[in-house]
Amino acid sequence: MNVEYINPFIEASQTVLKQSAGIDVKLGTVYIKDSPYASDNILIIVGLTGKIRGQAVFSMSKSIALSIASNMMGGMEVKELDEITKSAISELTNMILGNTATILYNKGIGIEITPPSFLMGQNMQISSTKMKTICVPLIIDNGKIEIDISVMK
Repeated sequence: MNVEYINPFIEASQTVLKQSAGIDVKLGTVYIKDSPYASDNILIIVGLTGKIRGQAVFSMSKSIALSIASNMMGGMEVKELDEITKSAISELTNMILGNTATILYNKGIGIEITPPSFLMGQNMQISSTKMKTICVPLIIDNGKIEIDISVMK
């Protein structure tokens, strides 16, 4: 996958997490994942169409999701993944992908995104058949968020 496609995901993630949740993000080592692969407890999946066809999967632990939602709600303590919390995390991914789409558009690469799908469970595995998956680990103070960008080969 072209690095020109990956950098906008990184840039948008860092910007949106800082602006919306006051979270500073460091980039971990980007790598290719083999399918199927294991995931954290919380997944938010957003489809990609246009010049880039595939999906972006945001993966994080429940504690990270609660922490991010708490920050997004002005520091209010969040103890459970209720509908408001799930909506906040989904909207965060929507903002990240919206910003990513804008950055790509400004580079002449048009994409569209689908509404986010929020999934929660134990021992989840993702199988990206016929797609190549690049993992972008975002390191934050109390853990990490992984963005798995899968595109058609």
